[in-house]
Amino acid sequence: MSHEFHPLYVAYLVYFNRDRDYFECHEVLEELWLEKDREPVYKGLLQVAVGLFHFRNGTINSAYNKRIGAIKMLKSSLHKLTSSSHHTLGIDMSRLIADVREYITRLERYEQKPFDFYPIEISITDALLRKEVKAASKKIAPHVPLRTGYERGPKSKELLND
Repeated sequence: MSHEFHPLYVAYLVYFNRDRDYFECHEVLEELWLEKDREPVYKGLLQVAVGLFHFRNGTINSAYNKRIGAIKMLKSSLHKLTSSSHHTLGIDMSRLIADVREYITRLERYEQKPFDFYPIEISITDALLRKEVKAASKKIAPHVPLRTGYERGPKSKELLND
């Protein structure tokens, strides 16, 4: 089966939008990022997932502050996504950038106005990509329960063999 979009990128979007499985997002997009010679836009997308993972699964204590980790990752992602915004990859990059900026603003004010984790949706603008994500959603089983630790999984390598 030929793909207009890389299967790992399509899997990232499935895990990000359907499952909110930010750990697996990191797993699959890291493989693609390395394959694409560390292209910044993929690193930025990867870091959005890592930032959300930190905030949702972390704690706030003296050993590790999930808010600080999330801010660091999201700011880094914003830098990469804004410098690569011309490269949309079939998604609404402007909307994603705005959503990341809003999350950073809210996280920076967290101590004054705490809030519960909420997901970001990546809006798919390309019809072919939407079709590929829909087809992949039927093949990719969600991880239940979601992993909240940092173990390395073989899932990203399996996706390349499909």
